[in-house]
Amino acid sequence: MSTAHTPVISIAYHSGYGHTAVVAEAVRNGAADTGATVHLIKVDEIDDAQWALLDASDAIVFGSPTYMGTASGAFHVFAEATSKRWFTDQWADKLAAGFTNSGSKSGDKLHTLQFFQTLAAQHGMHWVNLGLKPGWNSTTGSENDLNRLGFFSGAGAQTNSDEGPDAVHKADIATAEHLGKRVAETARLFAAGRAAVAAA
Repeated sequence: MSTAHTPVISIAYHSGYGHTAVVAEAVRNGAADTGATVHLIKVDEIDDAQWALLDASDAIVFGSPTYMGTASGAFHVFAEATSKRWFTDQWADKLAAGFTNSGSKSGDKLHTLQFFQTLAAQHGMHWVNLGLKPGWNSTTGSENDLNRLGFFSGAGAQTNSDEGPDAVHKADIATAEHLGKRVAETARLFAAGRAAVAAA
């Protein structure tokens, strides 16, 4: 009797002051709650074994704070290093998704998410969007709504610049958990589809 595929999800992220690490852990928790195997990888400390984990993953979720309107310098260094995978199509047809955090409600977070999307597209990966309607956009809405900042491409979080990682908003944590769950469930669906095609 065949068993369902257990998705392997890797979260490749950079966190400058700990806020984005909280969001990364929320993505991990959401994916793990579905039964997925999840790896957290700090891109500024990545080693050969962790590169191998990325290569073996069904999905890679990119995460970074938004600094000066784009992903952090440390994440850009990692992104350029992925060119070795690009030359060999190592990540082609994997799933990809992304999340970011900044001190402002907008803070040009969309540009960071689009940078992740472009990186994924260059690798031939399939982008998984957030899959949530925007919250907190009506008189009946609240800052505690899922997707309170209204992003569609990925999970956006906002933390006041004078507060520490423990101040990451609970709604943003829940939104990141949703993203992790969505990526894991999509990875499981893709694996089942590939298995069905192989068996046909």
